[in-house]
Amino acid sequence: MRLSTFLALFRPALPLILGLSLGCSLSLLMVSWTQGDTDDPCGDELAKGGLFLGRRDAQRGGRDGAGEEDFQPRIVPYHKDPNKPHKKVLRTRYIHTELGIRERLLAGVLTSRATLGTLAVAVNRTVAHHFHRTFFFTGLRSPKVPHGMTVIAHGDDRPVWLMYETVRHLHQHYGSEYDWFLLAQDDTYMQAERLSELVGHLSAGQDLYIGRAEEFIGGEEKARYCHGGYGYLLSRSLLARLQPHLDTCRNDILSVRPDEWLGRCIIDYLGLSCVEVHQGMTYRYFELGKNADPEREDSVAFKNAFTVHPVSDPNLMYRLHKRFSQIELQWTYQQIYDLQVQISNLSHLTPEGKAGVTWPIGINSPFKPKTRFEVINWDYFTEEHIYSCTDSSPKCEMRGADRADVSAILEVAVERLNERYQPQLRFRKRRLLNGYRRFDPTRGMEYILDLALEAFTQKGHNQVIAKRVNLLRPLSAVEIIPMPYVTEATRVQVILPVTAQDQDYVGNFLDMYVTNTLDTHDNVLLTFLFIYDPFDAQRVSQSDVFAGVKSLIGEVEKRYGDVKIPWISVKTEVPSQVKLMDIISKKHPVDTLFFLSSVWTEVNADFLNRCRMNAISSWQVFFPVHFQEFNPAVIYRDQQPSASSTFTSESLRDGHFDRHVFDEACFYNADYMSARTKMAADILENEELMESMDVYDIFVRYSGLHVFRAVEPALIQKYVRRACNPRFSEDIYHRCVLSNLESLGSRSHLAMALFEQDQANST
Repeated sequence: MRLSTFLALFRPALPLILGLSLGCSLSLLMVSWTQGDTDDPCGDELAKGGLFLGRRDAQRGGRDGAGEEDFQPRIVPYHKDPNKPHKKVLRTRYIHTELGIRERLLAGVLTSRATLGTLAVAVNRTVAHHFHRTFFFTGLRSPKVPHGMTVIAHGDDRPVWLMYETVRHLHQHYGSEYDWFLLAQDDTYMQAERLSELVGHLSAGQDLYIGRAEEFIGGEEKARYCHGGYGYLLSRSLLARLQPHLDTCRNDILSVRPDEWLGRCIIDYLGLSCVEVHQGMTYRYFELGKNADPEREDSVAFKNAFTVHPVSDPNLMYRLHKRFSQIELQWTYQQIYDLQVQISNLSHLTPEGKAGVTWPIGINSPFKPKTRFEVINWDYFTEEHIYSCTDSSPKCEMRGADRADVSAILEVAVERLNERYQPQLRFRKRRLLNGYRRFDPTRGMEYILDLALEAFTQKGHNQVIAKRVNLLRPLSAVEIIPMPYVTEATRVQVILPVTAQDQDYVGNFLDMYVTNTLDTHDNVLLTFLFIYDPFDAQRVSQSDVFAGVKSLIGEVEKRYGDVKIPWISVKTEVPSQVKLMDIISKKHPVDTLFFLSSVWTEVNADFLNRCRMNAISSWQVFFPVHFQEFNPAVIYRDQQPSASSTFTSESLRDGHFDRHVFDEACFYNADYMSARTKMAADILENEELMESMDVYDIFVRYSGLHVFRAVEPALIQKYVRRACNPRFSEDIYHRCVLSNLESLGSRSHLAMALFEQDQANST
């Protein structure tokens, strides 16, 4: 059983890297390739984000806190008591649960009924998705809760009561799942990445109360509480120690401010005061002035802040988020620039020397093919057309994502040229002469552009020139996308439609099914769907065309006493996949996992497991591309064929993956019924729609699910010439004809057959 399923997705990053054909480069993201000495980047607090103190202060803080983390390992010996009965060990579903691994940070935002739809929504849209979990705590719930927010209402809008219930709720429900808890008000702007980085350098095993330290009213004592407007962090161990005293604090401590009440409770019962600096780590904040403009704030304290307060309205929250996003982007560009310079300056120490530095600096070098079969092709394009089409056409109109991609790279190319040559020259695009692109899996999408540019000088002279530029859209970091939980223990319901012309192949199908599923006790059921034409249906009482198949089924049931293989009889002139699935769908529960098969399919355990893993209810359907063996008469001719196929790489030698066939499919009954319901309205307008579509078309057009189409090496079919029904739609009939033609043999096999035929005719 898999613990979890993840999909690793590569996607091209938005920034483009551009270089000239003369060997120089223009820019990597937003910075140029400049070789030379730079100042020590560690000394620039602003360039590095300013999380750490100076090196000397950090070392001193580490020595001071060393005694607090003096952990001693303890070995627990395993001893099995022979007098106690054996108990089955129940394992957890996820590894991190069994190992006690917790998430780092949970964010709790204190809001109110009046500001839930304004400031709280602004917090949710700007930074909430950057935290692992974000909860909004309020006293009284609004009649309408904003979409996409987890709101917890405590039933009382008194500030101190809200704080008491919030702390108690966090410890009770999430105290064992998170190391740190951030509490803030909804008029606080937060930098989630910086706060997450801060807690990543702090030990959750210590009792810590960190934020902006404020004096109590009167200011006579040295103890401080953390101001709620700037947010504060509570460690898990502190929350656990505080929980038994919450009821006492609620009854004994009188305060109007909830943050002051919590600080007093922590000080009185745990003896801890709010701190701003701990072990060299500083909680940075910024107080925003009245009528302040975020675009004009340029101080170091503002740029390095984790939180900003007060934020008076949602519009100001969005402006702050835009400003801090620009600051983070500038820091990222600066870090990239520093790394480029370091790589360039250290390149002379490598075996290849300066010549070994590839463009762009810091990006993987281009893929080097070892054979001619590994060469990556360049696709030619213009602004209107692309000369590499998915349907194998030589030329097709550029549209959709391709057009947007080309427009973006043309715009970036001219922009980078102007940045490099201004003020001496200014360029304006006239047209694209030639365009080439290819996807390099080691680095990203590469482009070569021949541009006709109009160049203007400072004196007003202009001239049309041709310039070739190279661009690269690099791959960003790999994204881990969580997928719904699936298991390999799900029962698979195999559906096998059989016509009178196909019944000769049923025997081989049953033999493979018995060997690979019944003998191995796999969790699989089989249902036959006998398709009678009107003439055979009238004569079924005198002569049943499927009598031989039914006798084979009876023999299997007799051999395996606990196995029942049901069949369903259908009369139709046009055996449309949709019509057949409508009948099957009504006879099975909604949670049934179907595998729609064909009589030429060889069912095996490897494929069935992938069927279970790739078909996800309410999320994804799976249409495998089976491996079709070539015509033995063309492949072997007068030679003897090789041994019977096995599921190894050798069995995939004399054939191809047939991308024209969509007969096999794995999907859940509930997903099919949902898509079929959406299709009902279109059928009323066009009754012939059912005969013109197959199950694949229904899921693509009406389901909204991920339609996963991939090659399946474990799904192998012997060669057979299919009978193409002209009653189906033109597209389905055309795919059937192409499948038959391409399954005859490879180009080399067909060429050799024609050569031998010509030789025989000439003699």
